[in-house]
Amino acid sequence: MVSKTVLTIAAGVCGTLFIGYCIYFDHKRHMDPDFKKKLRERRRANKEAANARRTATTFPNMKDHEAVQRFFLQEVQLGEELLASGDVDGGIDHLANAVAVCGQPNELLQVLQQTLPPEVFHALVQRLPAVAPKVLKQDKMHEEDVE
Repeated sequence: MVSKTVLTIAAGVCGTLFIGYCIYFDHKRHMDPDFKKKLRERRRANKEAANARRTATTFPNMKDHEAVQRFFLQEVQLGEELLASGDVDGGIDHLANAVAVCGQPNELLQVLQQTLPPEVFHALVQRLPAVAPKVLKQDKMHEEDVE
């Protein structure tokens, strides 16, 4: 039978070897001449993908009440989820889209003012003028499709 002391020593040696292995390969990765270049490219690609997701919002036909209501609820839910996960810019974008298509934006803004932190609410209010032209442009595109 193997004693507890031997098992403890074996576990300690294995743990030390694993940590040494991790440190060695982390050091090797950081010493790679292309490491910083690859890291910058990956961060830039992630940032571009996030911006593309933000600008890719397609607004519904404003004459289709059910589609507008679905879009409104989806944007509010997505905005709340993003704010809760820490993505403030993404959450503000989606909440601004919801305010833009809302039938009663003043009431919604009052509710948001009471529920959001002041700095997030002010950023939302500042983002609204940029969203309104998108809604109008999308609405005109829907009108042209009908004709």
